[in-house]
Amino acid sequence: MQTTFTATQLEEPGIAVANDILRKCVHCGFCTATCPTYVLLGDELDSPRGRIYLIKEMLESGKPASAKVVKHLDRCLSCLSCMTTCPSGVNYMHLVDEARVRIEKTYTRPLAERLLRRLLAMVIPHPGRFRLSLLGSRLARPLAGLLPGRLKGLAAMAPASLAASSPVDVPQVFAAQGSRRKRLALMTGCAQKVLRPSINEATVRLLTRHGCDVVVAEGAGCCGALVHHMGREGDALASARANVDAWHRVAEDGGLDAIVINTSGCGATVKDYGFMLRNDPAYAEKAARISALARDVTEVMAELGLNEPALSSPPVVAYHAACSLQHGQQVRDQPKRLLAAAGFEVREPAEGHLCCGSAGTYNLLQPELASRLQARKAENLNKIQAGVIATGNIGCMVQIEGAANAPVVHTVELLDWATGGAKPQGVG
Repeated sequence: MQTTFTATQLEEPGIAVANDILRKCVHCGFCTATCPTYVLLGDELDSPRGRIYLIKEMLESGKPASAKVVKHLDRCLSCLSCMTTCPSGVNYMHLVDEARVRIEKTYTRPLAERLLRRLLAMVIPHPGRFRLSLLGSRLARPLAGLLPGRLKGLAAMAPASLAASSPVDVPQVFAAQGSRRKRLALMTGCAQKVLRPSINEATVRLLTRHGCDVVVAEGAGCCGALVHHMGREGDALASARANVDAWHRVAEDGGLDAIVINTSGCGATVKDYGFMLRNDPAYAEKAARISALARDVTEVMAELGLNEPALSSPPVVAYHAACSLQHGQQVRDQPKRLLAAAGFEVREPAEGHLCCGSAGTYNLLQPELASRLQARKAENLNKIQAGVIATGNIGCMVQIEGAANAPVVHTVELLDWATGGAKPQGVG
């Protein structure tokens, strides 16, 4: 794709990166076939190719983002299926992230939209605030039908009950069982440890059982993905710097073989810290090292090898590949191979490349499109008639369990159960 940025524009780091990305696009349109919003809407501007044109025009003009650009970029899930499909290596992720930063800086949204986005950014990345908000939402659930707009969806999504905070999620070190094979830092995250603390608990049991010291680092918190995808660049970089500092201290204190992440949306972001902080002299080198250490829990377990499974008659598993894992991190085979090695029969749904509609806060900001994708995903999963649905991302779990016929659990919970851990809640 030909671009016409001026020499002055190209001095801006974000524009220089966008220019390189845009020039790789050859207009082939392969991305349209795998884009969830294009599949649903059939609008060229709701395809990656169409959005690339919109971003190009916005950045080249130097003008504030228009309502048209915002509408179609807001509809993008950032599922990154287009990057898996693209034969030219177009890094759509970095391009759309730059566009969202530009939108945040130059476009004034309606007041209600601004307030909702600010509320989400202030609450979800902070576990204490998020827990309080969910408790409040539970009280509002009976009145959900009377609430205005998207507040109705927020109240309806509140879980019927909340587990207590887990002692696993405070800074500490869990010692390996037997001889130590690896020393790992575990990212405990933000929303996940409120919604499903059993995932981190299962992860610690699984890793220590397989010979790993597991460190929960002081000062590590939200990865920054939620605010990053809203274009709130300052907030996202602050979260990234805090995590880089926390894990860098752990690495200097006793060495570190990997940073284990069991929420694939977070993993895709942490693996990108080196790029996000490339222009920060104080953090560029450290961030690159942290990104190089980041691993999905299934990548680490695939390296370790699974202990002999202990289940006599495990249920059939329908495996949902989270977009941030299969497209964002290009981790596809490890979860399925591990589940098979644990004794589960693994089946995959039709249209496995399409997003479930969760996509961070997408199901709250674009509820109509998200609900259509949820129904489509649930229909394909329900056809498998499995005893349990497994996935590697808390957002997908919450989204799918609202429409699926089988319990939805994290892959790591099944691996933990199969090798001597607790049976996941809800599994028959």
